[in-house]
Amino acid sequence: MTTQTNTCTAFEGTRRIASGAPAEVAVAIRQVIGRGEQAPVLVFDDMTSQPIEFDLRGSADEVLARLQRQQNEAEEAPAESAEDSTPRGRGRPKLGVVAREVTLLPRHWDWLNNQPGGASVALRKLVETARLASDDKDRTRRAQEAAYRFMTALAGNLPDYEEATRALYAVDPIGFAASIAPWPADVREHAAKLAARAFGNT
Repeated sequence: MTTQTNTCTAFEGTRRIASGAPAEVAVAIRQVIGRGEQAPVLVFDDMTSQPIEFDLRGSADEVLARLQRQQNEAEEAPAESAEDSTPRGRGRPKLGVVAREVTLLPRHWDWLNNQPGGASVALRKLVETARLASDDKDRTRRAQEAAYRFMTALAGNLPDYEEATRALYAVDPIGFAASIAPWPADVREHAAKLAARAFGNT
């Protein structure tokens, strides 16, 4: 799986070999492979822990040139959103207000229409309130998923992996730290860094 990222981290087995911009990490991986190392090399996006693959064919300059082209293409590609693919209709586009179809029961429409400002204002307030209320939960969930993804890839066979996973999802930083204590230093430090976001420490 290839993805665009700001920073990433590469591991040779359980040893961290590089962390930083994709170009820096790719060069470091080429050096490791050039030494004939046998341990598998895995690269993780620093935010999501999604795996990243680099095309390491050719010279270091060729590798860097490909990465630069990919980055340029990603930056130049138009970001298509659901709004872009939706026909323009009523609303106030200059203010960022877009008309969409909403299906509700009659009693819902009756309640909305009786709110100050009418149905549109009431709906916007309800959505904004719900969005703000879910932001913290969504951030925690994404951080847990990133930590779990990394842990599964590199720590699945390490001691107390299951205990660490339970502590991660229970938002138990003390239990998590105790569970990952026996792990190799580089894996332990990276897992702790990822989990810190789930525990609200960053």
